Amino acid sequence: MAIRLDVRGLTVELRTRSGWVRPVNDVSFSLGEGETLGVVGESGSGKTMLALALMGLEPPGTRRHGEAWLHRASSNGNLSAGANDAINLVTASDHEMRALRGRDIAMVFQEPMSALNPVLRVGRQIEEMIRVHEPSLMKGEIRRRALAAMERAAIPEPDRRARQYPHQLSGGLRQRATIAMGIAAGPGVLIADEPTTALDVTVQKQILDLLGTLRRELRLSLLFITHDLGVVAQIADRVVVMYAGRIVEEGPVAEVLRQPRHPYTDGLLRAAPRLTREKLASIPGAVPSLDALPPGCAFSPRCARRVAECDARLPDLIRPADADENHRARCILVR
Repeated sequence: MAIRLDVRGLTVELRTRSGWVRPVNDVSFSLGEGETLGVVGESGSGKTMLALALMGLEPPGTRRHGEAWLHRASSNGNLSAGANDAINLVTASDHEMRALRGRDIAMVFQEPMSALNPVLRVGRQIEEMIRVHEPSLMKGEIRRRALAAMERAAIPEPDRRARQYPHQLSGGLRQRATIAMGIAAGPGVLIADEPTTALDVTVQKQILDLLGTLRRELRLSLLFITHDLGVVAQIADRVVVMYAGRIVEEGPVAEVLRQPRHPYTDGLLRAAPRLTREKLASIPGAVPSLDALPPGCAFSPRCARRVAECDARLPDLIRPADADENHRARCILVR
């Protein structure tokens, strides 16, 4: 499988009153062409900051380290394998990032009402995404492409909806509009940051089905961020579990959900509602403050399996002896 995005040791540092903290700490993963990678974790685990860092939209004054190689498709649609055909998103200039955003890598934000400009018609906002990257196109062609993107995003009556303002659309239609905006310029990588959080259950299912269809039809590489392992089970091929800025478990979705190897992943699964009449088991405590992380494993204060060695050192991501070769967990109990 050709790799679209190859992240190696990505670290994001933010300045606070108590010093520099790392909401994303030495994160590495790859995202293949046409693949969906789920990123899971509680609020404060670093998921959204990871996405913003990849898009070059992190807060001013932020420091980034590591590598995030974006492999761009050639004119025939195939991914180029040469190093000269990839760009490091961490070291790219502002000018380079403006050229990449929308064209090669795009993002669907969690709250569409905040992502859309309330005083511009929906169609004009989608047209702007196309116009920025192809300014030589005639106005009629830009409008045609914008309507095609809206139709592909399953927006009914796209011509009428294009003339409306965001407040005139339902929550589901607003989210579809942001998806249309995300795919309008033909990116290879789409980051979806909890796109179903503010929607009711039936609309959530429709958005998940839509993203799955777009991934297959457009050969999109989808980085899907969520706190819901149930959603990951529906849409992702592989999953990365984050806690306090680090990856604590990763692997094929089916195996990780069937046999989680990190206590945090197991806790997330036990806390998820099921159809059977079982009492939910919450994870005690909360994600630690980034300026007061415990020594060793950051999850140890909340872990029921904690032993003395957990506080002695930070465990490595290692593969359990009886697991898939791509299944790894950051826990000293993994053997």
